[in-house]
Amino acid sequence: MWDEPFLWLKALHIIAVISWMAGMFYMPRLFVYHSQVAVGSEASELFKTMERKLMRLIINPAMIATWVFGLWLAVTINAFDPENGGWLHAKLGLVLLMQVAHAMMSRYRKAFFRDERPKSERYFRIFNEIPTVLMVGIVLLVVFKPF
Repeated sequence: MWDEPFLWLKALHIIAVISWMAGMFYMPRLFVYHSQVAVGSEASELFKTMERKLMRLIINPAMIATWVFGLWLAVTINAFDPENGGWLHAKLGLVLLMQVAHAMMSRYRKAFFRDERPKSERYFRIFNEIPTVLMVGIVLLVVFKPF
């Protein structure tokens, strides 16, 4: 099981997760700054471009790769077998919550693109912490496999 192809699969999954999380940490910060500038301003247009590229070129592809490599890994190590405990199910629950945060960011990005201000700067400062909390929970479940 611990042969070289498995290790490549694991490495690709980790790379995809890091890329997804980098985008998930950065996008809410862009929203904080975007919510501070005037609609139609040069800065607002720059933020629209940055947000669109971050979502389409980094966050979305990294999320897809994370799911593909992660599910492939889970099948490879037979992690869905009930005898392996429920840690994977709990992890997938948190990853699904991360997916919800991802979808919310996509919706907010589209609202900013339409020159709307979907939420306040304060909201986005708080929202910025959600991916961090979920990531900590996911990592703890993977490392310690508590159940």
